[in-house]
Amino acid sequence: MRWLALVLLLMPLGTAAQERLRVATWTVELTRNGPGLLLRDILKGDDPQIRAAQDHIRVVSPDILLLTGFDTDFDGHGLRAFAQDLDYPAIFTHPGNSGRPTGRDLDKDGRFGEPEDAQSYGEFTGQGGMALLSRLPIAAQEVRDFSEMLWRDLPEAALPEGYFDDDDLEILRLSSHAHWDVPVMWNGAPLHLFSYTATSPVFDGEEDRNGRRNADETRFWLHYLDGGLPLSSPEGDFVILGDSNLDPYDGDGRREVMHALLSDPRIQDPQPRAQRGPVANPGHLGDPALDTADWDDPQPGNLRVDYVLPSSGLEVLDAGVAWVDAANEKNTFRHGLVWVDLARLP
Repeated sequence: MRWLALVLLLMPLGTAAQERLRVATWTVELTRNGPGLLLRDILKGDDPQIRAAQDHIRVVSPDILLLTGFDTDFDGHGLRAFAQDLDYPAIFTHPGNSGRPTGRDLDKDGRFGEPEDAQSYGEFTGQGGMALLSRLPIAAQEVRDFSEMLWRDLPEAALPEGYFDDDDLEILRLSSHAHWDVPVMWNGAPLHLFSYTATSPVFDGEEDRNGRRNADETRFWLHYLDGGLPLSSPEGDFVILGDSNLDPYDGDGRREVMHALLSDPRIQDPQPRAQRGPVANPGHLGDPALDTADWDDPQPGNLRVDYVLPSSGLEVLDAGVAWVDAANEKNTFRHGLVWVDLARLP
């Protein structure tokens, strides 16, 4: 388990108090088929998808933004280049588990070294990873990175019985991408950003290995809050944010786990709503205004999979889901940007 990860471009910020804080997450899907290709496209400056993403971020203007589905590299060059013209003095990233080789045949097809055999699906390490942009200073020495935690070490891990052998379990990590606890300093006190991206609960067989792992990646935060891990959750305010790939009402996956997180009394669900966005799918039970992903119909359709969940001690001022204009010819974004405005209670 690695506590510290790479913190980049950490610069002094102004000392003026900031009472209102906009915290957001966006599955931006800025990913390419090889290492360094996203950085190349960012540096060219004319990629319509990248420019549209940057424009959307400027419009919504979150103070803290977790990007998921963003190709990362070991030195953070891609994130630094992406943030160059955005107003974020502090950025944080670290290559996660997607595409990280294991040397094992994890999909049991008799072939080694395929994307399916990595810690989680990926053609190279860091493909579709996570990146954090912040206008607040990051407490770099207090960052906790749980991405190396083995899946079997999670209490009551829902491992698929008989599918993985002992050698697989010696190296298979829980995080398909990453689990981070990143503290930022907000008016002199830390706000902990519990950040993660979970695997999709599909693309497997009857053993349901992806569905089980997806559920455990969300259950991780309940164990962290309960003190059930070697490192207990720190005291104080926090926000759970990221892409759980799990809707509490519709789609595949163990939806009861998402219900358990959303109903935990230590957590608030602001239920960010879109003024416009995906329409209801036939047979879906969830409110379509809460959906954050617009996938092909009829399956899986539109789902709520991206979340910003503040701790109960914070005041929620406003919340929403901001979609890139569907009429925009540059719109290749299947997820909306989820934002929540917060204040600290007196």
